[in-house]
Amino acid sequence: MLDNIKESPDQVTGWYRRAMRFLSEVRGELSRVTWPTRREVWATTVVVILTSMLFGVYLWVIDLGLSAAMDRIFRWLGTA
Repeated sequence: MLDNIKESPDQVTGWYRRAMRFLSEVRGELSRVTWPTRREVWATTVVVILTSMLFGVYLWVIDLGLSAAMDRIFRWLGTA
């Protein structure tokens, strides 16, 4: 079915032009990006670390509470 389809010379050599056009468009887009300053990166990094620590402590406390509740339930049922 595909053996009767012939590639034109434009399709064969066109990939190079398309690739070069794509790369030039990528370069143009990257030049329009507003990159964060070192101070902004530092500030957001600190926020991410502190938030992660806060959620870690929160989940640890929840885990301790649920573990204690399960221990009491198991003792009450006489399985532990």
